[in-house]
Amino acid sequence: MTSQRILVIEDDLDIANVLKMDLGDAGYTVEHADSAMNGLIKAREEHPDLILLDLGLPDFDGGDVVQRLRKNSAVPIIVLTARDTVDEKVRLLGLGADDYLIKPFHPDELLARVKVQLRQRITESLSMGDLTLDPQKRLVTYKAEELRLSPKEFDILALLIRQPGRVYSRQEIGQEIWQGRLPEGSNVVDVHMANLRAKLRDLDGYGLLRTVRGVGYALRG
Repeated sequence: MTSQRILVIEDDLDIANVLKMDLGDAGYTVEHADSAMNGLIKAREEHPDLILLDLGLPDFDGGDVVQRLRKNSAVPIIVLTARDTVDEKVRLLGLGADDYLIKPFHPDELLARVKVQLRQRITESLSMGDLTLDPQKRLVTYKAEELRLSPKEFDILALLIRQPGRVYSRQEIGQEIWQGRLPEGSNVVDVHMANLRAKLRDLDGYGLLRTVRGVGYALRG
């Protein structure tokens, strides 16, 4: 899989640049947004694996960003702020933030918290209706029946199940699963999707996988 993607929503460019450098050095791919609105747009378009969110944004409060993100995303959110009060922590965690880090903070503490959130996301079982995927055991079941998948088929399903209903293009799937190494015009993605559909069909789950002609593939949300 490609390196995990982190979206930094921070209006202070000096702080943002330090975060980008520290996270980049740790092997993460980093995107930056300098306002709440730009952050929401990038979160919707880029689908990051984790969001670092400053509260004091110029257009609206970071707490509002958490609420808006939680309407359609379970992406881990770590809030970065100088507001060190119990009431504020309780408010933000209640809105849906996953963690809270007080400025100034040491880079090692930030990286440790990022790793914890990403590890939890990777190891949590994922479910959509009767379909369940366990990343640790690399086990997939549908209606309590085991679905035997190849490693690439498992990785594709793990990608799709994290955001049911979202359509992934062939290029996106190729980038995520094969790190963009597929030659132009390759039908490898289509072959794997056909195999995955056939295996789902064998367990009466044919309709789970949706093909959007000319665009890509999605799990029916």
